[in-house]
Amino acid sequence: MKILDRYLLKQFLLTVLFGLAAFTLLFVIIDLMENLGDFLDQNVSEQMIMQYYLVFIPEIIRLITPIAVLLASLFTAGKMANLNELTAIKASGVSLYRFMAPFLIASIFISLISIYFGGYLVPMANKQKVLIEQNYLKKGIVFIGGNIIIQDSKTRIVSLNSFDAIRQQAYMISIQEFNPMDNTKLISQLNGFRMVFDPAKNCWVIYDGVIRSFTDTTETMEKFPIRDFPQLNFRIEDVIKKQRKPEEMTLSELNKFADEQLRTGNDPTSIEIEYQSRIAFAFASVVVILFGLPISANRRRGGLAIQFGINLLVTFLYLVFMKVSQAFGKNGVMNPLITAWLANFIFLAVAIYNIKIAQK
Repeated sequence: MKILDRYLLKQFLLTVLFGLAAFTLLFVIIDLMENLGDFLDQNVSEQMIMQYYLVFIPEIIRLITPIAVLLASLFTAGKMANLNELTAIKASGVSLYRFMAPFLIASIFISLISIYFGGYLVPMANKQKVLIEQNYLKKGIVFIGGNIIIQDSKTRIVSLNSFDAIRQQAYMISIQEFNPMDNTKLISQLNGFRMVFDPAKNCWVIYDGVIRSFTDTTETMEKFPIRDFPQLNFRIEDVIKKQRKPEEMTLSELNKFADEQLRTGNDPTSIEIEYQSRIAFAFASVVVILFGLPISANRRRGGLAIQFGINLLVTFLYLVFMKVSQAFGKNGVMNPLITAWLANFIFLAVAIYNIKIAQK
């Protein structure tokens, strides 16, 4: 590694770290001011408030990393331009592509770290954050059991009136079985008072139930005090997952959940988009570097304030475009993979064109 590369990387990475720290602190202060009334109303202790923001910081870092990378490239290149260091570098025969190489390598490295950070560490922190919000701030409470609907197979729908996560049992169960040749025809319906998962038998056990069977001309009814139902596919964790938000799931859990949705006949599109979007968003740092650095390295474009405004506008448009494309994807207009990566591909193409213009 040449001396110039080490110098650029040092200036860039130090500025990234400073930007992350500054933006995180600013974000925490603003959020604290907004939630201070809720903390006081619920008599939340200082230790719990500190714990809340401690587990909130990973999500903040994930969101502001592209902005911190953008600002770091702007200030590094802008500072070198003001000190005429950039002029000396160009005069020595270093091209724009060569000048951008250390920044690009660093941004790719940051993106790879962001995939793991946003895909695994952030969801684990979000789980704790949601628990604190539910238990102490009384926000986002989902009472496990408000008519939970599970499509157990393509022909079977299970409804649970309530589910006790502590005792791991459901109450007021309804299992509807439909004709595989005509899914509009109900062939049987089971109603039970209580259902418990027996790990020894590896199946659900239903208590105090009744089964009604239907044909085109007849209806039969059978009551039972207790019965095993090994044909049921869902498990306790599937019921709990019904209450979990996507931001609480790791990449592995999202991928598994999408497969489960597909297996049970549900549409996994929104889950697949969330999965791909986390990876695509991690590479936003590369996109903003390719887009912003050529502008910052060209002093003819104006002062640092103008450069900052242009790049911030581009970053804002990038994030808006990503959200809009996700909305189209969730409506089934586009493939989940294309939906998540479309913003990256379009802005990357514009960035490459911008680099060629700046090089001239």
